[in-house]
Amino acid sequence: MASTLVSPILIVCEDMGEDGSIDMAATFSMFGFDWIYPGSSFNSQGQTLHNVHIDNPQDPYGAARDIMTYTYHFTPHLVVSLSSEGAEAIFGDTIVDDIRANDGYFGYAGNDNVQGSMSRGDAIDTAMSQHIPNLLQIPVQILLGKITFHFV
Repeated sequence: MASTLVSPILIVCEDMGEDGSIDMAATFSMFGFDWIYPGSSFNSQGQTLHNVHIDNPQDPYGAARDIMTYTYHFTPHLVVSLSSEGAEAIFGDTIVDDIRANDGYFGYAGNDNVQGSMSRGDAIDTAMSQHIPNLLQIPVQILLGKITFHFV
């Protein structure tokens, strides 16, 4: 019970245009956000967080929990999923393109696991800092199913 209350929450951004692949992920805890590169997060079979819907269509969020446990040695008990459409409603229509531009075109596509390297997390931080979030959209996107909560 205590570990459930203090374990970080896994937040994933899913692109339904790519079979529900997870393009971006972060953990949220009382210490803030830590960006996670989905392609570098894997389970004992080598399946990545990026392809969790393809590899485990029957229980993708349970598989995401197992990947986090295997790679990062903690077990999230809550996964919050945000679709690209939900992100665009909250941060503006260009947020996904801005993240991709920062990631691929402006040199942020480094290795998230190498200290001092520019990373996808840096690309996300930069794009998010250029947009004022519309916090009123959060409950709307929850009601529309663009933000979902999965207890695992």
